[in-house]
Amino acid sequence: MDTLVTLTVAVITSTTNPHVKRLRSLRDSAKERRGERSLLLEGVRLVAHAFAMGARPRLLLYAPAQLEATPAGAALLAQLLDQPNCWPASPVAVAAAAATREPQGVVAAFAWPALSPRPGLRLVLDGIQDPGNLGALLRSAEAAGVGLVVCAPGCADLYNPKVLRAAMGAHFSLPLRSDPDWERLNDELAASPLVYVADAQATQPYYTADWRHAAALIIGSEAHGPSPPARALATQALAIPMHGRAESLNAAVAGSILLFESLRQRSSIV
Repeated sequence: MDTLVTLTVAVITSTTNPHVKRLRSLRDSAKERRGERSLLLEGVRLVAHAFAMGARPRLLLYAPAQLEATPAGAALLAQLLDQPNCWPASPVAVAAAAATREPQGVVAAFAWPALSPRPGLRLVLDGIQDPGNLGALLRSAEAAGVGLVVCAPGCADLYNPKVLRAAMGAHFSLPLRSDPDWERLNDELAASPLVYVADAQATQPYYTADWRHAAALIIGSEAHGPSPPARALATQALAIPMHGRAESLNAAVAGSILLFESLRQRSSIV
């Protein structure tokens, strides 16, 4: 007579468990993220989106009871049960590895997506240091059909957990490059005869530019505007006309306005 054997996976409870410590190192250290070429995701929505895009975790901790509390969490839990590298853990252990106070019962390390550049607008981010602004610009770039985003020197870490949360999954569908020097950027944009730079001091309104052809757009930091190398690379400077006393817009807002004008014009091509 056959004997039925049930294998039980131990639940990780210690905040000093090696898996917890590994995820925490990715959370806290850009050097660790670069060394492993890993990013840290937390929360049901972002992790489920990564799975939907075909990514699979290098390491994932989940708290079953927390995931079962919502329909979306329960659906994700059903996917995790037969996946390698996924370990049940206590809510305390999951929280110890996460960057937020309420990680919704799941935190995971994924490999950096490696996507080849596509046809379309090139977006260069110049000294965007605020992670929320950087993530929001990535989210808008993905929605506007940008073919490649390049983070110039001085930008926040593309894989900072705050950037990942603000980008809402754009990392898995948007070709990205980080931290080349300006000489390499000049080579990158050689195929773009039009290189626009957003500049609050410019006189040409952004909607008068021709976005229907191969082009690149440089968005500088809100605090300092475009850097000297960015200005030297640009062929035209564009501004967003404004009423009132505002001197400039948030970098993510300004960049999004220009990106969707580009999309509007390209969408009208018959």
